[in-house]
Amino acid sequence: MKILVTGYKGFIGNQIFKYFLNLGHEVRGFEWNDKTLPNVGSFDWVIHCGAISDTTERDVEKVLRQNYEFTLNLIKSCNKNHTNIQLSSTSAVYGPGKSFNEKDPVYPQTPYAWSKYLIDKLLIDKLFCKYDIIIQSFRYFNVYGPGERHKKDQQSMISKFQEQANLYGEIKLFKNSNHYQRDLICVFDLCKIHEQMIKNNVSGIFNLGTGKTNNIEKVAKLIAKLTDTKIKYIDMPENLKGQYQEYTCADITKLNQHISFKKFISVEEYLKDVLRAK
Repeated sequence: MKILVTGYKGFIGNQIFKYFLNLGHEVRGFEWNDKTLPNVGSFDWVIHCGAISDTTERDVEKVLRQNYEFTLNLIKSCNKNHTNIQLSSTSAVYGPGKSFNEKDPVYPQTPYAWSKYLIDKLLIDKLFCKYDIIIQSFRYFNVYGPGERHKKDQQSMISKFQEQANLYGEIKLFKNSNHYQRDLICVFDLCKIHEQMIKNNVSGIFNLGTGKTNNIEKVAKLIAKLTDTKIKYIDMPENLKGQYQEYTCADITKLNQHISFKKFISVEEYLKDVLRAK
């Protein structure tokens, strides 16, 4: 199978690129620019990971140009060339709510979340229903794994806590983090789900998470214990207030109708493997 991965130099895109390459597929990468679309005519699938993923970015025009307009044109090009496409969306479209079914109301709080929802809405409104290709949009929950360092403050909490422990000997944790619950999914599991869904002749929007939550403070304490470091409690920055999700938990009922996923990698399993490797 011939697969094009956009954003293949980023965290998730790079893991997907390597995953499918290791399976023996012919994989090519493309990095976004505002002048050209990739030539998708020779590919069976495009996995579109390229995006401005910084949730604190406030330049709306910039975010819409890359995340919405480019994606819309890419989908049109895929349809013209009969190439199927998988899209990376985000659980951030749900906003501060505590219901996470694909049919639940959404409350995007940032330009990033809005840019992703606008593409999802085209699927919801069935504006692509006359297209001859498969279009799958995955609402990623909190993805973690190796290769996040370049994201700096936008790293997953797991990678961020690890880095703080290794560099500074302490983990900085927002006060009241014992009240925060997150659905955390390892990028290795995410890659497997992308693979399984490629085998399904179905279009639509799908939550991509584990369906279970992790307490943020417990995660920090686990990393502190494994790295023999301390936790320092800090105030939440002003730019995160109002958009910081206190609770996320993917309803993966719809996803489970199409794949058979036996067991997700737990945070503890992942951390122990990472530290053992060091």
